[in-house]
Amino acid sequence: MPKDMIQLEGLTKRYSGQREPAVDNISMDIPEGEIVVLVGPSGCGKTTTLKMINRLIEPTSGTIHLDGEDVTRIDPKNLRRRSGYVIQQIGLFPHMKVAQNVGVVPSMLGWDKGRIAERVDELLELVGLDPSTYRNQYPKQLSGGQQQRVGVARALAADPPVLLMDEPFGALDPITRDHLQNELLRIQEGVRKTIVLVSHDIDEAIKLGDRIAVLAQNAHIAQYDTPDRLLSSPANDFVEKFVGSGAAVRRLSLTRVRDVELEEPVTVLPDEDPSAVRARLQDTGTWAVLLVDDQKRPLRWLTLRDLERGRKLEETGVRAEAMIPPRATLHDALDEMLTAFGTVVLVVDDKDGTLLGSLTMESLLRSIQPTGAEQTGIGGGEGR
Repeated sequence: MPKDMIQLEGLTKRYSGQREPAVDNISMDIPEGEIVVLVGPSGCGKTTTLKMINRLIEPTSGTIHLDGEDVTRIDPKNLRRRSGYVIQQIGLFPHMKVAQNVGVVPSMLGWDKGRIAERVDELLELVGLDPSTYRNQYPKQLSGGQQQRVGVARALAADPPVLLMDEPFGALDPITRDHLQNELLRIQEGVRKTIVLVSHDIDEAIKLGDRIAVLAQNAHIAQYDTPDRLLSSPANDFVEKFVGSGAAVRRLSLTRVRDVELEEPVTVLPDEDPSAVRARLQDTGTWAVLLVDDQKRPLRWLTLRDLERGRKLEETGVRAEAMIPPRATLHDALDEMLTAFGTVVLVVDDKDGTLLGSLTMESLLRSIQPTGAEQTGIGGGEGR
């Protein structure tokens, strides 16, 4: 069992002149190395709670422990250096280059220039930005998605144990947002930070969160649970309405592609004889073969009709485009299939692009079908 990195006990915030508290007696334990998402309607206290964790806002009452230490008893500046902070507006310094933005906290901590430069390049690589291209650019030269990546890199610069994120992807277009959500999950696999993330989007919460705290309109926790429990057993009518209909579809976001059995498409190499490939396709009875390079990276799909044209293998067929990494969810896989107007998606290693297997519409649906025990309510699982 992981230890609790953050503990909130009776956390309350009241503003003078307001009858109701902005945050009402919140208590929750946040395990080390997990992503906890605070989600709920506008005005429910999500951002206020997040800001109280690193004392950008002082609580009226209650306690906050970070790694066992009461943070209300330590200097707020020292506290903030122990936690990275990412906001929706990104907040990069416009007069500073990317490298200076990323290295601002290490500079404040007195790191030498060589160590800062090395850390900057390491983090830009981590968030998917080529250091040689981006370290000397200014924020205004970057897209919104690139700026958000720099914001994440800056938050991680001093290697804090805790990362606080306030709707970090909320201002981005859906495609960029989805891509950066996947990037965050990729980064988390390597760094294993304790992340508290504010979101208004239940689908984002389900995709990213190891645990989700649903805050009600009156600023208290309606349910704090795993995504699976939240979908299968909402604590009350408010949670059920907030999660909304389509819980079965949302459960697709709970299963990673790497956790299901993949199929193995028939593969061929560019130097193979087209007539031999055609015979092989007829023997296997599959709809197409997959052309791969000598590193087993997918290139093109070839049908029997393509092979009858007498062209070289790399000059016929259609390019293989529907590809996802193993960390992707089944929801991502389904979305990729529908976007590509196909019934199969290739699973490839996200580092070198090598083929790991494939997932078809049939195998995807099969992987989410309940077992006999689940259908009848038999076994250790809990039902609605």
